[in-house]
Amino acid sequence: MIDVTTLTIAKAAEHLRKGDFSVSELVDAYISRIDERNGDINAYLEVFDDIKAQARAAEAMFTQDDHESQALLRGIPFAVKDNILIKGKIASSASKILEHYRAVYDATVIKKLKREGAVFLGRVNMDEFAMGSSTENSAFGVTKNPRNLQYVSGGSSGGSAAAVAMDGALAALGSDTGGSIRQPAAFCGVVGLKPTYGAVSRYGLMAMASSLDQIGPLAKTVEDAQIIFDTIAGFDDNDSTSVPEEKRNGKRHTKERIVVGVPIDFVQKEGVDENVLQFFNKTLETLKENGVEVREITLPNLSYALAAYYIIMPAEASTNLARYDGVRYGMHISAGDVIRDYMQTRGEGFGREVRRRILLGTHVLSSGYYDAYYNKAVAVRRVIEREFARAFEDVDAIVTPTTPTPAFAIGEKSGNPLEVYLADIFTVPANIAGIPALSVPCGEAAKEGGVLPVGIQLMAPHFEEQLLFRIGKLVESNK
Repeated sequence: MIDVTTLTIAKAAEHLRKGDFSVSELVDAYISRIDERNGDINAYLEVFDDIKAQARAAEAMFTQDDHESQALLRGIPFAVKDNILIKGKIASSASKILEHYRAVYDATVIKKLKREGAVFLGRVNMDEFAMGSSTENSAFGVTKNPRNLQYVSGGSSGGSAAAVAMDGALAALGSDTGGSIRQPAAFCGVVGLKPTYGAVSRYGLMAMASSLDQIGPLAKTVEDAQIIFDTIAGFDDNDSTSVPEEKRNGKRHTKERIVVGVPIDFVQKEGVDENVLQFFNKTLETLKENGVEVREITLPNLSYALAAYYIIMPAEASTNLARYDGVRYGMHISAGDVIRDYMQTRGEGFGREVRRRILLGTHVLSSGYYDAYYNKAVAVRRVIEREFARAFEDVDAIVTPTTPTPAFAIGEKSGNPLEVYLADIFTVPANIAGIPALSVPCGEAAKEGGVLPVGIQLMAPHFEEQLLFRIGKLVESNK
């Protein structure tokens, strides 16, 4: 009997190479786990019907010649966020407007994982079109936190985080626009990476905010996240935002002594939970014990990142979602004429949060308000980018909590979207600046009905993911 609760990608790959179990047996163990837990959690929207065939294809890749190879993702079961395209599979972005849409091509990250022999178990839930921080905005029901079913799993990649946390997949792919990988990773007690903007191809990802979106991994350990990132990263001609290899110059991870900065004024803002601060400070002590120098730094404009984000993101989202008009693909409702068809289709096909952000985005892009809002937000973005660049001249990485609080209760913030937006206060700056950021579990807060995980966030200069993995492994040493 395979114990999926103790497996990591590294361990499973070793067992598969040794022949301790087959890919089919490993996949069966995860299917059983999904059958057992998904009814309560609602992480998976669909379990694929070709899993066995995928497993057999992966087994065929294990030949005598490469039995001892380092193909670490061969046969590894993945969950995939519902906005990443897999050819022939439904990709609905958790929206009624695309409920029956089937992808006609593979996303670049999917092609890369297929070449490695990964097995895709199914597509997982999310906030509709990645708009939300709790996966309560899905058209197909909320995804609950596997660690405590009364609480949210986070979002928008809540299904991805929950699938890994409930041991329903060894790893998952998510997308991160303002914290949508890191925040649910922190809420569910797993590792989540937002890569440098342009490090991983966005081709085949349904765009929400094109200058902010990035695909990244969610996994049980930092090592597993590193294995996945090393596989899916790389230049892609199909993605105009992909950065050529010669411009990816991250080298700081070779330094012997690491210096991390803590923007203490930003971290100690009112509203940060005591448990979060407790585990944050404890983790800083762990880093010091491991030879890391911790310095207090000042980033005075970081607090404006959230306001800039909630102008730039809806502006780009309103533009990107204009394509869902009921004419070319997706839901179509006949209402008498073209204009009424369009209005009725979008009115019924999009959920409340999506409609809210489309309206906000259209407003800030309108002729009377473009300069007052959108242009100012873009200017603030440049200021924050420069502020990070100056900070990284003195420190190698910057450390904050991933979220100001542990997961909140399901329905607790449903009537106040501004409170939900504030959950992104620590994660948004990395997207605004385009830098990589990693969330690593650093503690567990006792709550009614169980415990809730707490995460710490590490941010580094562009293309310094390897440095993040190095520091992240030191954080894990505290366990």
